[in-house]
Amino acid sequence: MYTQLEETISKDKIKYDEPLSKHTSFNIGGPADVMVFISNEEELRKVLETVKKEKYDFFLLGNGSNVLASDDGFRGVIIKLGGDFLNVSVEKDTITAGAGVTLTKLANAAMNASLSGLEFASGIPGTLGGALFMNAGAYGGEMKQVVRKVTVFDPKSQSIKVLSNEEMEFGYRRSILKEKGYIALSCIIKLEESDSNVIRDTMLELAKKRKEKQPLEYPSAGSIFKRPEGYFAGKLIEDAGLGGCRIGGAEVSEKHKGFVINKGNASAKDVRDLIEYVTKTVREQSGVTLEPEVLFLGKF
Repeated sequence: MYTQLEETISKDKIKYDEPLSKHTSFNIGGPADVMVFISNEEELRKVLETVKKEKYDFFLLGNGSNVLASDDGFRGVIIKLGGDFLNVSVEKDTITAGAGVTLTKLANAAMNASLSGLEFASGIPGTLGGALFMNAGAYGGEMKQVVRKVTVFDPKSQSIKVLSNEEMEFGYRRSILKEKGYIALSCIIKLEESDSNVIRDTMLELAKKRKEKQPLEYPSAGSIFKRPEGYFAGKLIEDAGLGGCRIGGAEVSEKHKGFVINKGNASAKDVRDLIEYVTKTVREQSGVTLEPEVLFLGKF
């Protein structure tokens, strides 16, 4: 694997046995066999050609803000997007951005251009690529509302496609990227002109709400469960008396029961066991089955 990749991309863009704990918001995860830092579409194409030819497993990792990485790490290639994928450009009411851009940077670019519609994303700690993959949302907003077109790479056909909003098939915490295994390269976002001061005030108000209601002082992956139809996961967990429930270093947050936090040296097994215990207890007490929102990376 190492020889093949080093013939594909510069050695200084490859790391071996890289701890995933450095690249996830949980601060959890063993070593990935290989981590490759990609700067442009051509590098991505070459690396994925090698990965496909040699039949390696691979995973595209953004900010790692919705990922629980195994204690054993990942046997394969982790791909991180940088370089050209961090570009943001604004023209009138439209923003074009690379998939590696953080949502915070994107929301700030919109605010500075007096464009409204991305305020909800200002406090989400992920990248644009991850947000498109999961149709990320908060406080009544979601990516589906602002996305116009997405340029993706299809690893199976080794081709680039441009998908419309409808073709993205956005749903609750899902998109066609998740279904087809497409990799987002860039996105065109359409917004509305507004007063930058009003936009800033909205973003500050949302940041205040997050700080008051979420355990931002501890490593986590945000809301650990999807919202069950007709219910709120946090309320179901609270009603089951699970606030503060702890396994190893993983704990159900007292501040926001929908969060599992790394209270100190938590392992991926601690978090996974706690998720399973919460799911079982809530199902027994309410009849509702919670589904994890977090992505599990590696073997568990």
